[in-house]
Amino acid sequence: MKPQMEVSLAGITLQNPVIAASGTFAYGVEFASVLEMDSLGGFVVKGLSAKPMDGNKPPRIWEAHGGMINSIGLQNIGVREFVRTKLPGLQWLKKAKVFANVFGFAMEDYEEVIAVLEDAEGIAAYELNVSCPNTKHGGIAFSSDPKMLSEVVELCRKRAKRRPIIVKLSPNVARIEPLAKAAEEAGADALSLVNTFVSLAVDARTRKPRIGAGFGGLSGPAIKPIALRLVYEAWKAVKIPVIGLGGIANGEDAAEFLVAGATAVEVGTASFWDPQATSRIASELAAFCRAEKIGAVRELTGTLRWPS
Repeated sequence: MKPQMEVSLAGITLQNPVIAASGTFAYGVEFASVLEMDSLGGFVVKGLSAKPMDGNKPPRIWEAHGGMINSIGLQNIGVREFVRTKLPGLQWLKKAKVFANVFGFAMEDYEEVIAVLEDAEGIAAYELNVSCPNTKHGGIAFSSDPKMLSEVVELCRKRAKRRPIIVKLSPNVARIEPLAKAAEEAGADALSLVNTFVSLAVDARTRKPRIGAGFGGLSGPAIKPIALRLVYEAWKAVKIPVIGLGGIANGEDAAEFLVAGATAVEVGTASFWDPQATSRIASELAAFCRAEKIGAVRELTGTLRWPS
């Protein structure tokens, strides 16, 4: 029997729960010749800022054991150029949903980006990257302080009249539950987690960091067990849907995140070594459900059997 792969995420119907993660799938149009875009549940375009950004100095990527460290520096063409030159190239999609990742260094930056996107067509929802340092408050990341997180989510919720808001949380905090609850209470329609873990790679010969900016973000299979724990803790703390990500490389990995509480998953680092990873993982997840005689993939969500 063919399993039912549709899921509902914050009022959005996805044909399957596999989404390509922001920063790993460019603006979407670049992957059109590599895989069948409409085989995905959706994809998140790379982070969009109010003004174009050049990003960090190289090297920006380092292959670590079991993963990858990156410090791209949120390089992007800016929201207005995205709407003008990239978004029109996605209008042909019939099934895959387009999510816009939004970031800023002050609350008004988020507000400006969403204001521009509100006038555009072809976007299903906004994903707020709240892991950026708030330069007006001493470099504190929005995601590390429940009060600041609430303020930015509330502001975006007021501005975003047309679409749901997904808040992407950082794992670089003592406890995820207070942040998850703060985002929910401020008006988030869903959460996505985790973002990368702050990390350092060192060249012992030159005695310098492997990454041009010094620190970078660790992603890939090495972080999956921690990501699963954080997804489970966030799911237990809130009533809104959770999107899980962190080291997903195959269909069974995706199933594990669903069992831990996720409604959908995002695939990131895997696309660097296999550009067709998102499409493959969607097929493998369907095959897993079929093999396990699961009638609908949504039946997996939140079914973790905790030891008594």
